[in-house]
Formats: sequence, structure tokens, C-alpha cells
Amino acid sequence: MSVQRLGRYLTLEEFCTCTRTYHKYADQIDPYPKNREETIPSLAALCQHVIDPVIDAFGRERFQLTYGFCSADLKRWLAKKDPVTGVKHGRVSPNLDQHMAHEVNRNGNYYCSRLGAACDFRILDLPSDELVEWIVAQELPFDSLYFYGAERPIHISYGPQHKSDIWTFMEQGTPTKKGIETLKQLS
Repeated sequence: MSVQRLGRYLTLEEFCTCTRTYHKYADQIDPYPKNREETIPSLAALCQHVIDPVIDAFGRERFQLTYGFCSADLKRWLAKKDPVTGVKHGRVSPNLDQHMAHEVNRNGNYYCSRLGAACDFRILDLPSDELVEWIVAQELPFDSLYFYGAERPIHISYGPQHKSDIWTFMEQGTPTKKGIETLKQLS
């Protein structure tokens, strides 16, 4: 099987198998898209317009993808609780976060009507607030960017809306919306 590249750097396999939950339950999860005709081009667009420029600037060796595509199987596992700890494997919000890209449910509806695609990543040895400032300064197109703290990965999505919404999540988990214009005024 040949390697399917989504951009200059990342492969479909990397994008679909990067989560801890997948690695823990890989033998029980199909991580790949079912609606390949629409989902793969949306993942490729995210890479072309956002990820490739980030890697060009900071280097492939510093780029760490922590959450890419979320298949229906992975979504089910993220919603489950670990049998030992009783804690959910992850937070999932498929109708909002664009990690499921253009995947459709059993009724034929998109999981996320906003379409596009999303991923979470960090740049090693770079605080995430500085990464966000760089993305804004470069005027990279995006729909939503979630900032969880300087030492945590960011979430970024790319799709047809190009809203450029920036959400900062406070310690309590409460989001505060900041647009690019607000962020530019703060810098």
C-alpha cells in the first residue's frame, strides 16, 4: 500500500493514528475515513493552508500532531470511560470541532455541519501563545483556533467559513472568544 500524503509533510496514516486512545486500542479501532471522497480533500486543505506553512517555519522535527482525524470508531472510544480509572478517554464534540471532517452518520448527515477539518498540535520548545501569535501574524486562514494554555497543544480548523475565531479556554474549561482583531490589538 502506498503512502498517501495530505500535504508536503503529513500522511493520512499519521493524521488518523496519532491519538493516545488509538494507540491504546488500535486493534479495536478503524481510524480511517469512510467518506474518503470528501474527507481526504478537506484534510489535505488543512495541511496545505495551515500545517505546511507551520512546519515550513518551525521544522518537521519540532512539529507534534496530538489529535488529527476522528473516525466514527475513534469517536465511540473517546466517549467511553477507562475501566480502571473511570475517566473518559477524551473529550469529543463532533458537531462543533471539525475533527470528523466530512464524515456522515447513519442518517446520511454530516457529523459537523461546519465541514472542513481540524487537528491539535504543538511546536516543541515553543509556548503555544507564541505559536498563536505567529499564526495570526502570518494571516493563515482558519475557522477556529482553541488556545488551552502555553504548555498545551492548540486546536485549529480549516474550512469554508474562515471565521478566524480564537477561543481561549480558562482553567475552569470555560471558553472566552477572541477574534483576530482583538488579538492583534493585544500584541
